[in-house]
Amino acid sequence: MEKEQGHLDSGQQMHDQLAVDTALSTLVVILVYIVVKVSVDGIRQWRARVSILVVGAGPVGLTAALVAVRSRKVLNLTILDERTRTALFCRPQQIALDPRSVKFLLTLGVDFDNIEGCWDNDHFFTKIGVFQEHLLSILEQRKQTLDIRILLGTKFTEEYMRKMSQDAWPRILIVADGSCGESSFLLGVNSEYIVESCNAYGANAAFERLDQRQVPTPEIRAHNLHFDLSAYGIDVASGGKDTLNKPGFHLKIYGTFRNRYMALACPASDAKVVRFLRYTPNSAVMKNIFHQSFNAYKADIEPRMSDLSFSRLQCSRRLFEIMLSHRRVTSAFIEGINVVVTLEGEAARVLNFDTGCGVNLGLRGLESSEEFIYKVAIAVDQRDVFEALSAKIKHSKQVVEDFKFSGLAVSVFE
Repeated sequence: MEKEQGHLDSGQQMHDQLAVDTALSTLVVILVYIVVKVSVDGIRQWRARVSILVVGAGPVGLTAALVAVRSRKVLNLTILDERTRTALFCRPQQIALDPRSVKFLLTLGVDFDNIEGCWDNDHFFTKIGVFQEHLLSILEQRKQTLDIRILLGTKFTEEYMRKMSQDAWPRILIVADGSCGESSFLLGVNSEYIVESCNAYGANAAFERLDQRQVPTPEIRAHNLHFDLSAYGIDVASGGKDTLNKPGFHLKIYGTFRNRYMALACPASDAKVVRFLRYTPNSAVMKNIFHQSFNAYKADIEPRMSDLSFSRLQCSRRLFEIMLSHRRVTSAFIEGINVVVTLEGEAARVLNFDTGCGVNLGLRGLESSEEFIYKVAIAVDQRDVFEALSAKIKHSKQVVEDFKFSGLAVSVFE
């Protein structure tokens, strides 16, 4: 009996040992599999690269190209713009980059010390053409280590698409050709806009003085202005109820001393002055308001608006409603050619009202582009691509919501 019991114990020990050895072997195999898989996935993700095509060499398009370069996931990068280099650099309009945009651009290698412009209250002001020239110079330097092609004077057309073979299509197509561009239409992406009121009224003005310098200047702002329109029959009785509700207009003067731009805005109101300026299509009234406002608040070192320059003043005929417009679709996936499309610079914009900060909204849309490019580059299947698209669309919507909440107030009324 004792011998039989000893054999049973020995057999049980061998069985237990075999179970332990099997479990350890299985665990080792699993660990080896995990290590190998992680290593292989890591190598695959590290080596993953995608072809990228940017349509539009404006401030947003060129910034998007720099974001793509920084992602380190670019196999080759092509930038198209129908304008020639000369036409691109000769744009006289001024842009205002707020502190958030400046910080973002610094991470992309933008050297503000080597850009013709000026600082004021942590904002940087320069001409669009000068800004684009600097971004292009950075991309030209990156050509030494990356396959970058900059095709100016080349338009994105149906013929251009037909010439691309199935294998030549980019993995990511960044559309930044503005609201008047035809790229989204050619690609079959919905180009409709959602238009919403900003609950404010505004007007624009611009004039050119050829004898003045074309150097960027800081913005000039004046708030809570009240206009005396008694000469036009609009007399607000002092101390009356309407006096308390008189709107405070907000004025902004910007641009170079040669190309001067002005923006006038006020919150939505039913005050007598606002009703008059909204429903009286008399350009002489608005011209007089802009004329007097400019001479009262211009920079100390620049001349007043003379009769000669006054005759060249162009402005809105009356106050109009400021509208927020944003794309219904900001990203899409084109099946068949397996191309991911993202529309940049148009996540939010203000129709018929130049706030001087339009570029900032576009740049904010680019803040999620690097992660988007990375996720598309390492995607294993379409599910991963759709997750990347979903995150990008969510960010675009957030840009819109942020602007609706505080954009106009920050860019105009403060």
